[in-house]
Amino acid sequence: MTDWIFNRDTIGCFRFMRCAFDTQTGVAQLVYAFDDGPELTETVTLPGAPFALDAQREAAAQRALRLLHLIAGVSYYKAAVPSGIRIDDYSIDAETAALLEEIYHNGLGEFAYRNGLELRGKIRFPVAASNAAAAPTLGLRTHALVAIGGGKDSLVSIEALRAEGVEQTVTWIGGSQLIAACAAHTGLPTLNIGRQLAPQLFDFNRQGAWNGHIPVTAVNSAILAFAAVVSGVDQVVFSNERSASYGSMIVSADGTVTGEVNHQWSKGWAFESAFGDYLQTHVAADLQYYSLLRPLSELAVARQFAKTDRYDAHFSSCNRNFHILGERPTSRWCGVCPKCHFVFLALAPFLPKLRLVGIVGRNLLDDAAQQAGYDALLEYGDHKPFECVGEGRESRAAMATLAQRAEWREDVLVKRFANQIAPQLDAGEWVIEPLLALSNEHRIPAALWERLRVRFAA
Repeated sequence: MTDWIFNRDTIGCFRFMRCAFDTQTGVAQLVYAFDDGPELTETVTLPGAPFALDAQREAAAQRALRLLHLIAGVSYYKAAVPSGIRIDDYSIDAETAALLEEIYHNGLGEFAYRNGLELRGKIRFPVAASNAAAAPTLGLRTHALVAIGGGKDSLVSIEALRAEGVEQTVTWIGGSQLIAACAAHTGLPTLNIGRQLAPQLFDFNRQGAWNGHIPVTAVNSAILAFAAVVSGVDQVVFSNERSASYGSMIVSADGTVTGEVNHQWSKGWAFESAFGDYLQTHVAADLQYYSLLRPLSELAVARQFAKTDRYDAHFSSCNRNFHILGERPTSRWCGVCPKCHFVFLALAPFLPKLRLVGIVGRNLLDDAAQQAGYDALLEYGDHKPFECVGEGRESRAAMATLAQRAEWREDVLVKRFANQIAPQLDAGEWVIEPLLALSNEHRIPAALWERLRVRFAA
């Protein structure tokens, strides 16, 4: 095996070798390979071992582990994008294959676009089992594993659940100091799950592997679902707003729309609904997966966040602080990336100006050097950035709102919007109120939603 050399152009098959979980150590191993190359072993470590599982929950944990194995494989598959896919240690049914093909095809949409690849019809998971029997009810206890990413969205969910008396554990994956500090500031129980990618992947990248964005939220969702079954709790909660379902419209040189690429597809409704339904039919009937913020737009989430200053000095929505090889938290806000641009703009209609500038460190809307970044958010002469940011209409409505306020309207980018961009907009583009209305498209448990509806409408 030592003479095997990675060459993305000659690899014919990606293999799911096997997966295993040691209840005594809490370590799960996910093993992959290309053709007859070396085994690539990823580990996921659940704190709290040893775990005692009865036979029914052990079987459900095995089903959740296999699902994680299959979804996490996207990190490795993309290195060569071979036409062959093989599952060596177990077989899957047609419903599982359909879910995986949807996740790989859509979740690798930006990756394929940036690399000039065509994935349609290429990704086929082998079906070798009849459809599984309906998953049993495990009797999981009422408790939520709530994913935290250190930004405003998860903090809105955490505080909403706290206010409604829902027992929760604040959960994150990896070694981010920023997230750990933010999680600790909640004062709630925490769970830090370890994830270690196979080290050869970084060697492959240096040897010319295809590289780019993967559906990280899909992988993290599978990890938390596995953790929930092992821990015996019944809810996995994310904080993805409805704006995540909308991608960037790709326009050709002649102005023709040629397609849509959604950077945050696995944060969108299509993934949430498919994945949540699958868990209940294939893993555990009483395991609930949902986004607490799905009925809200990004602007509605910003309005909720503005209600408390508890996290002003602790949260960060700047993605430049988070990297697969380790974070570089010299500052919580870089001030120049699309996330910094958008979060500043989204919060501006709902926060006093001094408070917002104090959070980020400077006024991004009074800096002419940020013009191109804000034009992309406004979808003015550019498409929405490939980032987790709101819809163009949200940015336009927020900017229009600021243009009518004395404390903001003299800032250079707000003034430019009012003078140059606003005259080209339809009247409806100015109105922020419709964007704050709640949607009925979500998976939030009915009893909880009835209580939350009033809170989120205000």
